[in-house]
Amino acid sequence: MAIWKRAVTPDVIHARSARTVAGLLGIRITEIGPDFLRAEMPVDERHAQPFGLLHGGVSVVLSESLGSIGCILTLPETQLAVGLEVNANHLAGVPVGQTVTAECRPLHLGRRTQVWQTEIRRADGRLACVSRLTCTVVEAAELGYAGPMLGTKGE
Repeated sequence: MAIWKRAVTPDVIHARSARTVAGLLGIRITEIGPDFLRAEMPVDERHAQPFGLLHGGVSVVLSESLGSIGCILTLPETQLAVGLEVNANHLAGVPVGQTVTAECRPLHLGRRTQVWQTEIRRADGRLACVSRLTCTVVEAAELGYAGPMLGTKGE
């Protein structure tokens, strides 16, 4: 059973994130499954720490981006998600030149909080990072947000 409440495609997400950190880092949603998001990200000089490996903070950006998108897609158009906490365990280095893949799934879908887990894998399939994001659900009006939402008409 699909968990999504907003009809959206990867192209819509890419258009909305083109000039954000996700767009600047080349994060691309490749699949929206019934209860997961998949994405890929190249690892180049923008993503590297001084020793030529994927920077752990960039892995966290990938994880938080996917978890936030996932959370928002499970909510009605009047609500948004705000990150409360993110953690990550870095398990294997990823050298510059590879592309990582990530899969993000919910662990908890509550009315006021959600928890999303992302697994980031190297090109050889080895788990490079596992991360969890906790979001709080808020009314968009409480944040003064009146802009276009993901999955709304006109996008």
